[in-house]
Amino acid sequence: MDTPMTDPKSESRALAVPSGRLTRLARFGGLASNIAGTMALHGARQVAQGKRPRASDLLLTPANARKVADQLAHMRGAAMKVGQLISMDAGDMLPPELADIMARLRADAHYMPGGQLKTVLNSNWGEGWHKRFAKFDVRPIAAASIGQVHRAQTANGRDLAIKVQYPGVRRSIDSDVNNVAALMRMSGVMPKALDIAPMLEEAKRQLHEEADYEREGDYLTRFAGLLAEAQDFVVPALHADLTTRNVLAMDYVEGVNIETLTGAPQETRNRVMTLLIGLVFREFFDFRMMQTDPNFANYRYQPETGRVVLLDFGASREFRPEMADQFRRLMKAGLDGDRQAVRQAILDIGFFSEGTATHHQQLMVDMFEMSMEPLKHSGPFDFANNDLAIRMRDVGMALGADRDFWHIPPMDTLFMQRKFSGMYLLASRLKARINLRAIIARYL
Repeated sequence: MDTPMTDPKSESRALAVPSGRLTRLARFGGLASNIAGTMALHGARQVAQGKRPRASDLLLTPANARKVADQLAHMRGAAMKVGQLISMDAGDMLPPELADIMARLRADAHYMPGGQLKTVLNSNWGEGWHKRFAKFDVRPIAAASIGQVHRAQTANGRDLAIKVQYPGVRRSIDSDVNNVAALMRMSGVMPKALDIAPMLEEAKRQLHEEADYEREGDYLTRFAGLLAEAQDFVVPALHADLTTRNVLAMDYVEGVNIETLTGAPQETRNRVMTLLIGLVFREFFDFRMMQTDPNFANYRYQPETGRVVLLDFGASREFRPEMADQFRRLMKAGLDGDRQAVRQAILDIGFFSEGTATHHQQLMVDMFEMSMEPLKHSGPFDFANNDLAIRMRDVGMALGADRDFWHIPPMDTLFMQRKFSGMYLLASRLKARINLRAIIARYL
């Protein structure tokens, strides 16, 4: 490249993003045909052995899961993003060998080759943009489903992190979501009677929002303002002169992966998770605006300052004022042990309807009461030494396996639940001990 860019050390993971809708459709078609062929072959073998194969058993094999994961990782964009969400939400519901394969989608993605990167930057910044930089590293410091991040120094001395969106992501969102949904339908893992259209439309809407880096830049600035007085957090500053709908420029902020704190002193782990969980409640009850993506990569830690770095505001979402009041009533009822009030609050929020079978309603109330155990605990709750996640998973799997109970609650609640679940997983990973009752008390 004729720019002052550092050559990448290795092109082993550089892979061009298929950007045309027809090209991406062809890849989905080829994947479906390949899987169908494999299913037919294995089905014929089972029939020859006198067995009666089920379509879902033929599809959900390690070989097919590997094909899906590899293809989605190659395509990136909405296809990979939806695959990541499925693997996060359904990981405990899949056999271990399948869960391990799908977990590959949550690792770093392939990155764009230098030529494709240059084309994207030329179209957003114009020819000759490299004159504005003293250095621009071609090898990204991070690569994900929708874009990749590069470190750069401008000619006037700014040290930046530049997020560059993969080409074709935005215009392929709707078709990618539809095609992934078709694969899920083909797998038989969802009941045919379940209307997932509202969920698909919401997924498309959210992905279109995440693919708008100008929108993300706005939320980045808003969160920076809301947390300006919070000395324990760092939010990178936006550089609007280099930000477009496809490129986001912000301060480069030093920090280590939050998961490296597994080896930190217990006091440090407790403090960091107290900060992060406290921030979630503050986002929901005070800001009524939340960064809803629980990906651990969105958080970093500065050992020298003790501050937590907050990254990636693409999945930020604003909540209706009444939603905070509904959840406040639900949590107060849970702390009081009032099952009837819990049931009514869950009904008001929309986790189930009046027509939901009584035993399903009871299971939902049971699950909520389990989720309240850390908040009802007297003193610090030990996220490492408890069986809560296992018990909740078992009840959740019982509900999920019952095809008579497939109910999609309001989308806002799903995004909020995802964030709370992500914080629980991170606290468990760090083996934190936190007084959650003290955190939530001021909001109730």
